[in-house]
Amino acid sequence: MVNCATKILQMFNRKLLILCLSILALGYSCRPDSIGVTVDNFDHAAQALIDRDSLIDFLESHYYDDAIDSVKPLVTGATALINDVRLIEQEVTELEVDYKFYFLMKNEGTPVPDKGFPTVMDSVLVKYKGQYLFNTEDLIDFDERTVSPVWLTLNGVIRGWTYSFVNFKGGENITVPGNGPITYQNGGNGVLFLPSGLGYRNRGTLGIPGNVNLMFYIELYDIVQDTDHDNDGVPSILEDPDGDGDPRNDDTDEDNIPNYLDFDDDGDGILTRDEGGVDGDPTNDFNDPNNPTLPDYLNPNYPNSGN
Repeated sequence: MVNCATKILQMFNRKLLILCLSILALGYSCRPDSIGVTVDNFDHAAQALIDRDSLIDFLESHYYDDAIDSVKPLVTGATALINDVRLIEQEVTELEVDYKFYFLMKNEGTPVPDKGFPTVMDSVLVKYKGQYLFNTEDLIDFDERTVSPVWLTLNGVIRGWTYSFVNFKGGENITVPGNGPITYQNGGNGVLFLPSGLGYRNRGTLGIPGNVNLMFYIELYDIVQDTDHDNDGVPSILEDPDGDGDPRNDDTDEDNIPNYLDFDDDGDGILTRDEGGVDGDPTNDFNDPNNPTLPDYLNPNYPNSGN
């Protein structure tokens, strides 16, 4: 009886917190100066706390039904998602806000050949079905690609996908050449549970309201290992001179084109791929004696310095 009362009290406190934070976020976003314009000063940190508790409520009140490959409301005898040993929790910081997201790892994936895990910049071949959590009970379908797989790049999708897919591997392509649809087996698959801040945030998008948590059923079939967006000989994941793990914000020559999309990273008039030396790899050529630790393709003063 004590344990039951304690649990009821905890659930009450959590729901009360969600209510208070929701009122705070609503009031903050409905200021007169925000009417009809995008709210740039929206309190994403407060919304992250709301999302964190509402996701926990959802995971406590639902389970994964393996018989039909679907998330369902919790029934007697079933294991709640929050207690499912396959559920993995991760924390990330995005735009200076801390987020917590979850994914149910059904299968990590057994790729043939083994290309490893994708990076946050790699292209991936996936199938998926997306739903948003209207509340802690209802799920609304909004998008799916469950018949034919689609290629996407993990730097060009919602951040929740970027952070989640790097935990899965692809499978084995068993497509019969010239006969039949693209077919893979043993690919990674699972379910993603994402806070709105790693999805469509407070703005929403077509068919999806702002500030809603997201759930995706996903299958990862294949990846392009060391994806090179600009085909300059440097994998996009390595076009990260500042070393923060996000090549999207690196622009050596400050031409408003990030290095991973820039054919001439240092703006010296020589294409990056032509600064790769004999082996064609621009990352291992250091020919400027005045700056021996800077590769030529990031050095605007070489060879133009005359050294």
